[in-house]
Amino acid sequence: MKLAFSTLGVPGLPLPDVLRLASVHGYHGVELRAHPEEPVHPGLGPGERADVAAEFKAAGIELVGLAGYARVAAPGDDGPVIEEVRRLIDLAHDLGTPFVRVFPGADPEQSRESADAIAARRLGTAAEYAADMGVRILLETHDSHRAAGDAIRVLGLVGHRHVGSLWDVMHTWLAGEQPTESYAALSPYLGYVQVKDIASADDTTPLPLGAGVLPLAECVEVLSRHAWDGWLCWEYEKRWYEDVPPLPELLGPGREHLSRLLNESA
Repeated sequence: MKLAFSTLGVPGLPLPDVLRLASVHGYHGVELRAHPEEPVHPGLGPGERADVAAEFKAAGIELVGLAGYARVAAPGDDGPVIEEVRRLIDLAHDLGTPFVRVFPGADPEQSRESADAIAARRLGTAAEYAADMGVRILLETHDSHRAAGDAIRVLGLVGHRHVGSLWDVMHTWLAGEQPTESYAALSPYLGYVQVKDIASADDTTPLPLGAGVLPLAECVEVLSRHAWDGWLCWEYEKRWYEDVPPLPELLGPGREHLSRLLNESA
């Protein structure tokens, strides 16, 4: 397995500094938060996109994926949501990264059947474009579909190899699933895995890896047992919790913790 971190943990940091952190602390890749607040987002022009791709190549760091904010199960017209996903796919193609992240984002007022059908319809439509562009759309276990069991209802309806899953281990744990259950459900669709740590189900303030209650050792163990060799990406939610310690000072110990879990699981 290869290790990465998300720029959600270093909001607004210029890309050269992000890549320097990855190199210094021994991470193989970076997930970019693709939002207008950030240096890299779908509004970049062709020249800027080429520059980003060149910076990653020069640094020897891989771009794991783009974390977008399209909510594919949300009520409303399909058009704007599909267009948002297409713009994210275009950016991923131009930067040379294989994955884009989307959220479910259903409204509490929606029925489960309606939300699933809306998400599947939009993802199915976007999948054809993603296939043409060589990009895979990943539905994150999050918000209205935080359990793996929720996500695969949608993915099963889509049935397209360019639509898969992003396993956020916090959300499946909060949904009451064990890592073995989550992996069993998501494994046919799995793009990569987001790891993090928190104090409790009632306090999701981000903590250094290994300092909280999430079953990271069990997650790594089940992935290792099945010889899964994808990305473990640390998503430290500094953007939403401004008072937590800065991510740069935690990156080294975080990599050591994940490396230790990988060695023990081997």
